[in-house]
Amino acid sequence: MKAAITATANYLPPDILTNHELELMLETNDEWIRSRTGISERRILKDPTKATSYMCGEVARQLLEKREIGADEIEVIIVATMTPDMLFPSTACIAQSIIGATNAWAFDVNAACSGFLYALNIAARLIESGAHKKVMVIGADKMSSVIDYTDRSTAILFGDGAGGVIVEPAKEEGYGILDVRLYSDGTNGKDRLLMSGGGSLHPATHETIDQKMHSIRQDGRQVFKAAVTSMADVATEIMSRNNLTGDDVDYLVPHQANQRIIDATGERMGINAGKVVSNVARYGNTTAGTIPICLAELDEEQKLHTGSNLVLVSFGAGYTWGGIYIKWQ
Repeated sequence: MKAAITATANYLPPDILTNHELELMLETNDEWIRSRTGISERRILKDPTKATSYMCGEVARQLLEKREIGADEIEVIIVATMTPDMLFPSTACIAQSIIGATNAWAFDVNAACSGFLYALNIAARLIESGAHKKVMVIGADKMSSVIDYTDRSTAILFGDGAGGVIVEPAKEEGYGILDVRLYSDGTNGKDRLLMSGGGSLHPATHETIDQKMHSIRQDGRQVFKAAVTSMADVATEIMSRNNLTGDDVDYLVPHQANQRIIDATGERMGINAGKVVSNVARYGNTTAGTIPICLAELDEEQKLHTGSNLVLVSFGAGYTWGGIYIKWQ
């Protein structure tokens, strides 16, 4: 038995932060940002009373409505996030309470930008084992809560957003989530992209706040190089393992980190640019939210049909990366 996605949804906050607005905050300009990242604007959840769980709740409600089921039918909720409302309880438990999914058990996954793929794989295994029949998977991040808006290397990249899916047993053999390859490399990645403050190593103090240790920091050059190589490698591996050519793939759905990374991955796979999904210009990098947001937009635009071949690929802090092959049912 394979697992299949039976509903998709996304949520983007209404407030927009444009490159021109960033020009007033940083030593940068619109042309510089667009030429290096492809990003023109990003969404920001400005309301300080609303956190990642709020966006999860908005996605979860849409998923239930689209699938036409009650919250009591959801058996597991998995939230992929690197910006939880708090270290504990999990954001998934808060999302469970928002929709009243009283029969679900819930937990978070933190694999940074690869979190949604990690979580989707877990959901697929829960379905394939026969343990569960309806699993909700949400990728969501309020990146504006961990951004230092005086740091040009990170402030231009990230936005807030969430997307999610419901995963159930596939109706027919040969459809659904057919192959998964996931990887990590802490040896080379652990110090390249991180937020060092707030955990057990550096709990919050006046010193950690003064040193801006509660904001994301990255070695942009090294992360870019690793992302291009890793996403392209895992994409070609997925294609090779499943005897797929560029013509066979209907859509490459890559993590939306940077348009140059997206383009390089598509070129390496030999896929026509029209098949490479990209919304990074409008939303920036929403970390765990990028891939499910893309899936929901494809679904809303009625571009997904029975038999559509999708390759999902991602790369994130850790390092973490992976790919998933889906034949849409």
